[in-house]
Amino acid sequence: MNRKVTVVGGAGNVGATVARAIATKELADVVIVDIADTKAAGIALDIYQACPIDGSDTRVMGGSDYAATANSDVVVVTSGMPRKPGMSRDDLLNVNYKIMQAVTEQVVKYSPNCIIVPVANPLDAMCQAVFRLSKFPRERVIGMAGVLDSARMRAFIAMELNVSIKSVHAFVLGGHGDTMVPLPRYSTVAGIPITELIPADRIKAICERTANGGAEITKLVGTSAWYAPGAAAAAMVEAILKDTKAIMPCSVYLTGEYGVKDQFLGVPVKLGKNGMEQIIEIKLSAEENAALQKSAAAVKELTAVIGV
Repeated sequence: MNRKVTVVGGAGNVGATVARAIATKELADVVIVDIADTKAAGIALDIYQACPIDGSDTRVMGGSDYAATANSDVVVVTSGMPRKPGMSRDDLLNVNYKIMQAVTEQVVKYSPNCIIVPVANPLDAMCQAVFRLSKFPRERVIGMAGVLDSARMRAFIAMELNVSIKSVHAFVLGGHGDTMVPLPRYSTVAGIPITELIPADRIKAICERTANGGAEITKLVGTSAWYAPGAAAAAMVEAILKDTKAIMPCSVYLTGEYGVKDQFLGVPVKLGKNGMEQIIEIKLSAEENAALQKSAAAVKELTAVIGV
């Protein structure tokens, strides 16, 4: 297999889940890089030993040496301090920014032509940090946020209506945090808007639960979620490597789209072999646009703190 995906921070729960999903789907060979080198090697070996059972010819290796990541097609960055109960994503800002500085330097050195998918929180600010540090074109830095947030909303809609989750589609835009913007008008069940199926008070509750989805998991488990975030990142990698042109909500650098300029924010994009290939601009109501602008302002406050 010629394609290569590096998962930075792959010894952690999210990174290991991403690596496992990529290996299971036989999307590319996988390199797990982590400062916990022996753990990274062990997790890589464990995943590789699952490949014969899965019928996958993916090769998996792990350690702390970035040289093994050379010429990666995609680099998923899951490194960062996980969120603990009571912590907001914003609390992680400065410590994770320092991690992004160290990681980005190595990624650019060994894989100057790769596409980077940041996952660390606070997501939109970390994307902007990686974008500025890497000096990559905006098409090649794409944050994982909206895919996860939309999946959470889909799950809650399916639970509410007791329907197949395969019939549910949802869109969540904005920053990956408390100010995210779920869009009920664009969320459907078998093509029917949920505004015609669910009472307004229940829709509001679903939107609020979606916005607090990460905090809910953290409270229950004691640390950040990993299965859903890992699956979301892997889905983005699959769209890129297979050049599917899938439309997914991702955090990308906006240059005027949606009235937002010079910052990352979650919007619908087309993903393909070149990374972010198109930003899809949908019509928003005055109320929806106001919420999106509020979310953008919250992200801007964070990027200002770290000077990116």
